[in-house]
Amino acid sequence: MRLSMDLELQDIPGQLLLALQPLKDNKANIISVVHHRERKTPRGTIPVRFVVEMDRSKLDAVKSQLVSLGVTVVRAGEVRFIEDVAVVLVGHILDSDLGDTINRIDSTGYAEVMDLALTMPGVNEPSSAYLRIRATGKAEIHKALSILRQVGEEKKLLVIEPIEDEAA
Repeated sequence: MRLSMDLELQDIPGQLLLALQPLKDNKANIISVVHHRERKTPRGTIPVRFVVEMDRSKLDAVKSQLVSLGVTVVRAGEVRFIEDVAVVLVGHILDSDLGDTINRIDSTGYAEVMDLALTMPGVNEPSSAYLRIRATGKAEIHKALSILRQVGEEKKLLVIEPIEDEAA
């Protein structure tokens, strides 16, 4: 089963590795890790989101191990990211701050950029980026695409969206 966990880690070296150990011990397959290093919580900790595939019956054991290691478990167990879509951006992607573009999707809490491929033919030529976005549902995919359209307008990027069958 696909599960999501939001944790808070202390801002000291080795904490991310420490948080991975209980997942390894319980044979969780890690799908993604989003480490928000630049966005500390009011407590001075670093928010991290794991999406894993694992037996739901092991969730309590993982949470207990994390707590015993001093890791704060904010939320665990919610099935997330059940819809995904591929999008292509064309333009001066790196010059327009690709990190900001990705962060605008990732910071929603309901969608994340899960895959990225970048092609740059030349320094002064437009580049293209393939993004795979996953979200908690179809409505959230549409919201994420709306954000991406707005970013494209602001940054003068062409956003090539998938063709959807409205009857499906």
